[in-house]
Amino acid sequence: MSFDKTQIVRALAGVTDPNTGQDIISMSMVRDLEVDGKNINFTLELPSLNTEHKSELNFACMAAVQQVYPDANVNVHTMSRTPQAQQSTSPTPHIQNIIAVASGKGGVGKSTVAVNLALGLQKLGARVGLMDADLYGPSIPTMLGLQGERPKIRDVYGQPKMTPLEAYGLYVISIGFIVEPEQAVVLRGPRLSAVIKQFFHDCIWPPLDFLVIDLPPGTGDIQLSLVQTVPVTGAVMVTTPQEVAVIDAVKAMNMFLLPSVNVPILGVVENMAWFTPAELPQNKYFIFGEGGGKKLAQMAQTALLGQIPLVQGIREAGDKGTPAVLGKESITADAFMEVAKNTARQVALRNETLAPTQVVNVQG
Repeated sequence: MSFDKTQIVRALAGVTDPNTGQDIISMSMVRDLEVDGKNINFTLELPSLNTEHKSELNFACMAAVQQVYPDANVNVHTMSRTPQAQQSTSPTPHIQNIIAVASGKGGVGKSTVAVNLALGLQKLGARVGLMDADLYGPSIPTMLGLQGERPKIRDVYGQPKMTPLEAYGLYVISIGFIVEPEQAVVLRGPRLSAVIKQFFHDCIWPPLDFLVIDLPPGTGDIQLSLVQTVPVTGAVMVTTPQEVAVIDAVKAMNMFLLPSVNVPILGVVENMAWFTPAELPQNKYFIFGEGGGKKLAQMAQTALLGQIPLVQGIREAGDKGTPAVLGKESITADAFMEVAKNTARQVALRNETLAPTQVVNVQG
C-alpha cells in the first residue's frame, strides 16, 4: 500500500499550533514531506527548539498520520525558524496588517468609523477581524448586534483560549463580551495591558488580511500596550472638522510618530464633515466648520481617506447593530466604502515603501 501525500497533509491539518491556535499546515510549519516505503518523513518548523509543548506537538503529528496510515513509521524532525522568520516580533504572524483607529478626543465617531472600515474592507474581499480595545467604553457589541454574546473557550495543549465571535463575516473580540453591559470597567494600567495582551496571545484569530483595532481616545496605557505587544502596520486618525477636535487629534497622532513608537499614519477620516438631511440629500450644512480633516492630513503628510457626512441613518444603523456600510442608503454606504478603498490603497503603499513595523519598547 502506497501512502498518499495529500492524505498525510489533510491529517496534519488537524494538528494545532500551540502559539496561534491555527493548524500547522495553514501556518506553513510542515516542510520537506517525503514518503519512502513505509517511512513518512517531514520537518516541523518551530519558532525555537526550546518551544513549550514541543514534545506534545511531535506526538500529535505522529498520531494524526497514524490514524490514516496505522502501519506508517512517522519520523518528525524539528528545526527552528530561519533568522528571517525569527525577526518577526508579532505573536500573530498569520495576521498580515494591524490597523489602529485612533482619535484625540471622544465623541468624534471613532468606533463607528472602525466598524464600518472593517466591514468595508471585508466587502472588498479581505479577511478581516475587529478588536474593541476601548476597554472603558466598549461599543462594538452594540454596533454589531452582539450584545449578551460570549466567546467560546477552546483548550489548546492545556491552555484555555478564546475564539472570536462572528458578525457579518467579521471576527470580533471585545471586553463587552466578557463583562456585563452595565458593569463598570475599573482597571489600572498593568491590568489594561494584560487585557490587550490576552486579546492577542489567548485569542484564536484565524488568518486575516486586516485586523482593525478600535482604540480609546487619547494617548494612554492601552495605546502604549498595543505598540508594545504587536507590530502595528499603521494608524487611521479620526477627527471632526472643528478646531477643538483637530488640536486633540494632533496629540494622539504625534504619539504614533514618536521615534520610539514609529507607527506610520495611514490617513485621516473626517467624520461629521457636514450635515445632510435625508429629504434633501444634495444639501450640505457645515455645522462643525470645514477643513479639519484636510488640515490634520497635511500636518501628518498623509492622505484624507474620506469625509463622512452627519446623517441620522448612521446613528440608527449603529444602534440597531446593522452598520451603515451594509445599508441601502448610498450617501453613507458610499462614503464608508471610499474610506475602506483608500485605506487598503494606503496600506499597500505603506508596505511597498516602508520596512515592517516592529514591536517597540516604550519606557516610562
